[in-house]
Amino acid sequence: MRKTKLFSLVAAAFLVAAPCALSGCAAGPPPKAKTAAVQPGEMPPGATWDGVYYNALFGYLHIIANGNTFEGRWRSADESAFGQMSGTITGDIARFDWTENKVGMIGAAAKRSGKGYFRYTRPEGDNVDDKLLGEYGNNDAEIGGGSWDCIKQRNKAPDFSAVSGEAEPGIGTWK
Repeated sequence: MRKTKLFSLVAAAFLVAAPCALSGCAAGPPPKAKTAAVQPGEMPPGATWDGVYYNALFGYLHIIANGNTFEGRWRSADESAFGQMSGTITGDIARFDWTENKVGMIGAAAKRSGKGYFRYTRPEGDNVDDKLLGEYGNNDAEIGGGSWDCIKQRNKAPDFSAVSGEAEPGIGTWK
């Protein structure tokens, strides 16, 4: 009689726990990745996304647009990392996926990635430099990693070979 009662308790516990175990129960659905709440507007008159943009941390970002898509590549100002991005353009907003490699490193710590966005802007006044104002996020997030603001360089054409990189000889290269 005692074995029957113990069996009944085990069976009842299984019936309660089994649906959760089989369906992968958790505290709820996974959190959604953070996305920037930005709406596209018009580009400034005569402006184009193609160009070279400077940021003190990320160095020179070279962007080449093709219709409503673009590619970008950069090498950090201290030359410790290089990266690439690609994404879509809608008006004055570019949304992108990025990957960055640490120079001289291999393994999981050598590479990081995420998403981000830029807004193309032109300050008021005469003889001003266009800017990209944006943010980047890590992994699936578009925001939350930090700001990424750049100043468009005058009379500089984008050249991916100028910012190509290699994480370790023969590993993680792109050109």
